[in-house]
Amino acid sequence: MVPRFISLLACLGAAATLLLSAQVPTTRGADGEIRAVRAYNEAVRGGPLTLYAFLVQFPKGADLHMHLSGAVYAETFIRDAGEDGLCVDIDTLGFAQPPCVTHTVPAAQLSGGASGPASTTPLPGASDGSGEFAPKLVRLEPAAQLTGVLSAANQALYNRLIDAFSMRSFVPSSGWSGHDQFFATFGRFGGLSKSHTGEWVSEVATRAARQNEQYLELMETPPFAHAAQIAREIGWHAEMSRPDAGTADFALLRQELLDRGLRDEVAADQADVRDAESKRLRLERCGTPEATSACHVEIRYIYQVLRGNPPEQVFAQALLGFETVQASMQADAGGFVGINFVMPEDGLISMHDYTLQMKMVGYLHSVYPRVHITLHAGELAPGMVPPSGLRFHIRQAVEIAHAERIGHGVDVMYEDGAQQLLKEMAEKHVMVEINLTSNAVILGIQGDEHPFPIYRAEHVPAAISTDDEGVSRIDLTHEYVMAAREYHLSYSDLKELARTGMEHDFLPGTSLWARPDDYSEPVAACRGQLLGGDSPSAGCREFLDGSEKAKAQWELERRFRVFEAKL
Repeated sequence: MVPRFISLLACLGAAATLLLSAQVPTTRGADGEIRAVRAYNEAVRGGPLTLYAFLVQFPKGADLHMHLSGAVYAETFIRDAGEDGLCVDIDTLGFAQPPCVTHTVPAAQLSGGASGPASTTPLPGASDGSGEFAPKLVRLEPAAQLTGVLSAANQALYNRLIDAFSMRSFVPSSGWSGHDQFFATFGRFGGLSKSHTGEWVSEVATRAARQNEQYLELMETPPFAHAAQIAREIGWHAEMSRPDAGTADFALLRQELLDRGLRDEVAADQADVRDAESKRLRLERCGTPEATSACHVEIRYIYQVLRGNPPEQVFAQALLGFETVQASMQADAGGFVGINFVMPEDGLISMHDYTLQMKMVGYLHSVYPRVHITLHAGELAPGMVPPSGLRFHIRQAVEIAHAERIGHGVDVMYEDGAQQLLKEMAEKHVMVEINLTSNAVILGIQGDEHPFPIYRAEHVPAAISTDDEGVSRIDLTHEYVMAAREYHLSYSDLKELARTGMEHDFLPGTSLWARPDDYSEPVAACRGQLLGGDSPSAGCREFLDGSEKAKAQWELERRFRVFEAKL
């Protein structure tokens, strides 16, 4: 019995060693990673709060899927509305232009029916007996009153506004889902001055810095009124919507838009984010002894195209976006680095024109091949659309539109030939931007109903992102905690997710890693170096200086080393 017992202990010891080595690569600095694995496992056992405290300073690299307007918290919008002198509509819980007293026509006058419960007391807007309706007085309050005068009444309205601008306290009801609430928020906090954009970028960067993030790609919609006007004047030619429409049809429309001055708006679009970035750097006192940690967060922008508009306008805005991104890349001064289509994917126009829009992007990619493309695709769930609507969106984004990244990708297993599609995405290294909280509140998809573990099992690159952290009332650390707990991720899994984000960012230059999505070996110039070290060799330094992407990846490795050394 004794020899057998000793043999059993030896086997258990070997198994434990094997398990630990699977999480810790045999590279220089492995001692720090071994400590990190132990500390992480202890944090997991301690529960979500302990895990959050551990992960808040874990180096997360990039957040590649973040809408700027959805990333700002409601409290900021309310304060800015007060500064702008806007009003708050107490009934609709949205901002309104001053003066803070106005009139509207009752809905009953338009529909021919009565509205609201019966009452013996005449209401504003009630009929005077002649069949005519008096205008209804809309109840408006100055937004500044909410932040400048403290009272119980103001607190109640303040709370209602925050709930209306976000998913806080939301409970689905008959006819009003999480999807409805989420997308309705954007219309309620609209109307604010663009002068606040730099402030919003600074808020997002400051939050990122506190969580040890180093890079953000913010989705933003710059001015496109001139492009939209030209598109309306030209109109849409029906033959361009036919299934066999080709590049020649799009080429003619592109040339007509350019001939009428579409490029005139490129400078304004570049200035839109350049001015925001300039104000953000001033607010953070970058370049001075009082500079904040947010100055170390690098930011680029993704040009948003609104997919819910008529086809001529979508094409014109997409063309303007490609032109603007190309101009930003040629100027080599930051700014826009890629393009994306936004608005609900299940919308009437979004569904009807989906294939047409993918063809638009595919054509523009052929004209502007250096412009990076990431697309919302597969942000759908069964029941939201007919089964036929779940069968092709991700595939067309990859195969027709040449998307390098897919946002959400939730319905992938409902696509035709799902397993083949996953294999194709893995082979092409098409990354999926995973937004767990967003998918839970909008689509009702979470846990084992989410394809996140399937993507990982099929070697499709994936990275964690926030989508709209202000609307969802979360941050990136929250998403890492959620991923770690729901999918039982190891410490090395989290490092891979962070590295994948930096591998698939749209920064210019060659990757630090010798092979795509393989983080076991750097390029030859930096082989044998302490990754993230302070004194790389001359050859490695020259390589890093020639690639913004590799330099950012080197910085992530440095942050890993510093983080693990403190544990």
